[in-house]
Amino acid sequence: CAVRKMTKRDVFIEKEQMMNILMFLPIWDGKMPRPAILKPKPLWTGKQIFSLIIPGNVNMIRTHSTHPDDEDDGPYKWISPGDTKVMVEHGELIMGILCKKSLGASAGSLLHICFLELGHEVCGRFYGNIQTVINTWLLLEGHSIGIGDTIADPMTYLEIQKAIKKAKEDVIEVIQKAHNMELEPTPGNTLRQTFENQVNRI
Repeated sequence: CAVRKMTKRDVFIEKEQMMNILMFLPIWDGKMPRPAILKPKPLWTGKQIFSLIIPGNVNMIRTHSTHPDDEDDGPYKWISPGDTKVMVEHGELIMGILCKKSLGASAGSLLHICFLELGHEVCGRFYGNIQTVINTWLLLEGHSIGIGDTIADPMTYLEIQKAIKKAKEDVIEVIQKAHNMELEPTPGNTLRQTFENQVNRI
């Protein structure tokens, strides 16, 4: 998810890029937020850009999909070392990496809260603005893969071969059951449908 990539802690944007991105934000009021880093040159964070997209006075506390459960208590309750605790306060992303769980279609996500508090029209525009700004940022950031990224390493290749071999053995076992009349039809299905369902589940 590109939003996850943009809201990571190590994403910094220079003034020229920031101005370029803000041109594509229809709700921008013309005011630049104060940069997160002033010296040696002003730099803005990806979280600051996303905060400009969030409509209204929305508040939310959620966790990233990779958030470890043992961080909910103890010294890391309010500030997560992996930046997996997501906090939006008064329409500003204070901390956390956004993901499908904290932003997407799940209950209690940022989009869900916007829909409930601000209505479907504002939420629709919010969704569109996210897409526009993220696409612009990706064009500036650059996102590409080489041919080496598409080739699996030897260990992964072995795991794939094992999985394929096991699946073939399981299918042969189901076929043998069907030939030996040991396969019983599941409720509401014919013998042929039961056979197909079992093979498709492997």
